[in-house]
Amino acid sequence: MKATMKDVAALAEVGVGTVSRVINGVKVKDKTYEKVMRAIEELDYKPDEYARGLKTNRSNTIALILPTIWHPFFAEFAYHIEERLSRKGYRLFLCNADGSAEKENEYIEMVKQSKVDGIIGITYSDIDKYISSDLPFVSIDRHFSEQISYVTADNYLGGQIAAQELIDRGCRNLCYIGGVSPFPNETNNRKAGYYNVCKENGIPVKVLDMVEPIQELEQQLEPFLKNNPEIDGIFSVNDFMALDVIGVMKKLGRKAPDDYQIIGFDGVKLSKERDYLISTIVQPIEEMARASVDTMMAMILKKEEPKRVVIPVSFYQGETTKEKNR
Repeated sequence: MKATMKDVAALAEVGVGTVSRVINGVKVKDKTYEKVMRAIEELDYKPDEYARGLKTNRSNTIALILPTIWHPFFAEFAYHIEERLSRKGYRLFLCNADGSAEKENEYIEMVKQSKVDGIIGITYSDIDKYISSDLPFVSIDRHFSEQISYVTADNYLGGQIAAQELIDRGCRNLCYIGGVSPFPNETNNRKAGYYNVCKENGIPVKVLDMVEPIQELEQQLEPFLKNNPEIDGIFSVNDFMALDVIGVMKKLGRKAPDDYQIIGFDGVKLSKERDYLISTIVQPIEEMARASVDTMMAMILKKEEPKRVVIPVSFYQGETTKEKNR
């Protein structure tokens, strides 16, 4: 049987009016708010969205901007965002930007016109001028300004872990392969963390930074890898780039982990039930989604929201790295 507002009130041990105030964004004590939200989630309570919208002048919809829905990482992130929003009585408006700043600006205008209540965005486009402090916007992996909240995995730590894991597995000629975005973003910290651990250990690092959007990837990878046969450990900016590197190395007659070792970043899976594709630095996608939605809800409810949320990453031992030296 569908849960009612009375059921939520009984479980939270508050009045029905208090539950109504929480749902409609009226300020209550933090302790009371948390009790009501826990009850809503436990009972899977779904408010009457139409009536709620009339009272609050909200659409009860959050837009999620993704660079593409083809990438498994972004698809999984969207899944967890939708699930978290649904628990809070919100709907998801999925925006496949496909790298278009014009598209992303259209979605931002939707917020200004109250068609959606806020935006959670993974964007690497030139939209800085459209993002203001009064816009309910949570950025993922990109820091626009001190006034714009953002959620990110600990990219610097990920780079550090990748370097240390390769070193612990006997690699002594290391390499970083990635792309250079014209727009500042947290992924740049992956290289910085990697490079600093290598420097601390006195290990040289070859670097291949390709200008994004990357054109003729294989034509750039092949001569670099061919001209540096001593490379025995590679850290790639993401898993898909690592797979491209593995493909080129195969053409050159080299196989991981026998001839070299490689670690990617993201933790990409082909499906929920399968293992990660390669040895990788795993981003905690579900935790990032939860933090993003919770930050957005704080904005909407006029509560103090965190300006920067950094979530730890972890290493997954796949088939492209050896066991650690004993």
